[in-house]
Amino acid sequence: MIGFVLRGLIAALGLWLATEWVTGVRLDSATTLILAGLLLGVVNAIVRPLVLLFTLPLTLITLGFFLLVINTAMLGLVALLLPGFKIAGFWAGFWSALIVSVTSWIGSGLIGSKGRIDLVRNRK
Repeated sequence: MIGFVLRGLIAALGLWLATEWVTGVRLDSATTLILAGLLLGVVNAIVRPLVLLFTLPLTLITLGFFLLVINTAMLGLVALLLPGFKIAGFWAGFWSALIVSVTSWIGSGLIGSKGRIDLVRNRK
């Protein structure tokens, strides 16, 4: 459970960066930001696997680049479900999804499978 919350907070950090760097993305409050991060985690855990399964042929044909469109759609779904979170259009959502994906990828590298922050030590 703690791993899910940490990943949600990391997604919220990515969303905050997206609101700062991408024009056309707006979050009304800090509460909306946290809720958007947690809702994005739920959407990525439940809806995204189904979408990935149904779009697998297209993803294979495009050599995985269609995953960027899927990430954009998941972020758009969160914006649709959550009042106070607005995305102006496809390209604003695309760049925001890319920022959130990179932030989550870096954050997941720091969080282990048990939801703890892992430190890597070099033992000689």
